[in-house]
Amino acid sequence: ARMRVAVVGAGITGLTSTKCCLDEGLEPTCFEQSKDIGGLWRYTEHIEASRPSLYPSVVSNTSKEMSAFSDFPYPEDFPVFLPNARLLEYLRRYTKHFGLQKYIKFGTTVVSIRKRPDFATTGQWDVITEADGKQTSHIFDTIMVCSGNFHEPSLPLHSFPGIEKFQGQYFHSRQYKHADVFQGKHVLVVGMGNSGVDIAVEASRVATKVTMCTRRGAWVISRVFDHGYPWDMVFNTRLMSLIRNILPGPLSRGLVNYRVNQWFKHENYGLQPEKRYFLVPVLNDDLPSYILTGRITIKPGVKEFKENSVVFHNCPEEEPIDIVVFCTGYNVSFPFLEETDVKVENKHASLYKYIFPTHLQRPTLAVLGLIKPLGAIMPVTEMQARWVTRVFKGRGANRSSPPCFFFFSHLFFFSNPLRFGLSYDEVLKVDCLVYMDMLASFIGAKPSVPGLLCTDPRLALTVFFGPCSPYQYRLGGPGRWEGAREAILTQWDRTLKPTRTRVPARSSSSRPSLLTVVGFLLLLAAVVFGF
Repeated sequence: ARMRVAVVGAGITGLTSTKCCLDEGLEPTCFEQSKDIGGLWRYTEHIEASRPSLYPSVVSNTSKEMSAFSDFPYPEDFPVFLPNARLLEYLRRYTKHFGLQKYIKFGTTVVSIRKRPDFATTGQWDVITEADGKQTSHIFDTIMVCSGNFHEPSLPLHSFPGIEKFQGQYFHSRQYKHADVFQGKHVLVVGMGNSGVDIAVEASRVATKVTMCTRRGAWVISRVFDHGYPWDMVFNTRLMSLIRNILPGPLSRGLVNYRVNQWFKHENYGLQPEKRYFLVPVLNDDLPSYILTGRITIKPGVKEFKENSVVFHNCPEEEPIDIVVFCTGYNVSFPFLEETDVKVENKHASLYKYIFPTHLQRPTLAVLGLIKPLGAIMPVTEMQARWVTRVFKGRGANRSSPPCFFFFSHLFFFSNPLRFGLSYDEVLKVDCLVYMDMLASFIGAKPSVPGLLCTDPRLALTVFFGPCSPYQYRLGGPGRWEGAREAILTQWDRTLKPTRTRVPARSSSSRPSLLTVVGFLLLLAAVVFGF
């Protein structure tokens, strides 16, 4: 019999996990508590009470070419950065193309997932689900948790002295639905993540005054990068990754910080991070101009709340406030799992490669998508799913053999806590290119630039100098896709198609840039001295 896999959630991660199960010959059942696919991206003006908007400015922060699943490019007429409706349309096409719909049970909530009594030998799980008020028990060989990390808001009111005396309104960003609530008000937004900046920008269009406070500051970058190209197609290339990783840490951070400050000098806008290293940036096109025009003011952290005002650190005067929005993130929470199955401490879980719980006797439970990459989440979770299903399949060949890689898991996780920046905000943040290369190497799907240079020089140069798009991980290995080469070579065509709607008679110069020349020399050096 085929191995039965329970997939929890039919959002982005759940859909690709279901598809990867089918690719490996496994038997998935995807449980989705709502009536449709899409998760957070299924946003409408009339928001379901149980699924409020987490991102009011519902446009993707990563470009379509960098956000695509690795064997299913976006249509060329889709915009470069996708409104939620177009991204949801893409997910529907993906679901239909790969026949995923029949494996999804909608309106079904996972109530509990528990190890079976014989878990030590079988690795199996008892799963209880509920649909239409009726509970059903199932037995599954493996579990893929794809429910995301936006269930339990983190609202540390104890960190804000005087909040109990505050007579105005306050709420967590998860409860935010529409900017009308800010009409004519003095608004304070606490926190500088993507949600906080998006809410502040929206609020400033109707509020009397909007203030944002941040203890650490933040790097802010625009979707529009060098020469108008999408930021991630310029930033996330193998050349740029090589430069960032071969330079000494302080020099690498200094160069990145210099590059980020070229759009605007963060210090002059009150945004310069306290610690001068490159944090995961905030993506917003409007914030600098809104600060310039006085629509948003940046302040340091809250010192104390009073009845109708707030006092900030290093600012003696009180600021009148009517509404406070706490954009303070989320706690890692899996209410359907036992606490001992996924140990969570200080907002992050102890997971091998950010996926497998480190202490289970059998590697039959995987948590996917519990990361925040500097780049698109979709191809990262797809790569996670490709590796996880291969691990499951390998286990199926010999269920009695111990999961030997767990022997090293604690050593990896605890001896190298800064590897992917776990110290910042205590959230799992990863360099997506380094992380995806690592997972791809586990399944034999990591592209070899030196190898391609010998067999397909044009493709090799595009892979190295161009955007590290997801299609690179379908050039070889399991799951190889015949269309990968063509998708890589035409990625800029699909990017420029929706914007180059008026082409002047004189085309731009095709002379190679200095960066390209330097990069080519680096590539040659890498080939000579070992990539």
